[in-house]
Amino acid sequence: MKKITFFAAAWLGIGMLSFCGNNTKNGPQHTTPADSAEAINKTDKTVDSLSASFAVNVMDDGMMEVALGKLALEKATDPRVKAFATMSVNDRTRINDELKAIAEKRKIALPSDISAAAKKFIDKLSRKSGKFFEKEYIAEMEDNHERDVKDFDNAANNLESISLREWARKTLPTVMTHLDSARAIKDAQ
Repeated sequence: MKKITFFAAAWLGIGMLSFCGNNTKNGPQHTTPADSAEAINKTDKTVDSLSASFAVNVMDDGMMEVALGKLALEKATDPRVKAFATMSVNDRTRINDELKAIAEKRKIALPSDISAAAKKFIDKLSRKSGKFFEKEYIAEMEDNHERDVKDFDNAANNLESISLREWARKTLPTVMTHLDSARAIKDAQ
């Protein structure tokens, strides 16, 4: 409890300094929620850095996937794209919740919001419609899941954190299913 209080006070102090005209010539130290979570994990060291980085990246990616899926449910007209978006939102929400539970037990800090780059991409994609939207959404999902499969496979075989390693191993088939589905839809477009 003392650690949590200390970190809360430290973050509050850092935030207050940045509002008081602190010298920002070198830029902000933590520009994204993921950067902030990474910094906390490096300081707290409740798990090894590879395990913590994996958890942070998966959460950042998962929040973006859910947001994109919800956007696709609004904008897509192709029933296959809508079905993929539904699967994506449902599965990734469950995956995110499982990761949050592991992170809470292991005291791993996770980002609380998606990155600025993800927000920018979502905003750009939200201005498209019809086939243009669907094509770019599915292409992003294919690229995203190709990276995810590699990351989850690597995590399942190499993480020091047993709970994250086992979770990655259990979750990998779902990620592979998403990749296969995105590829099938892309090939049919």
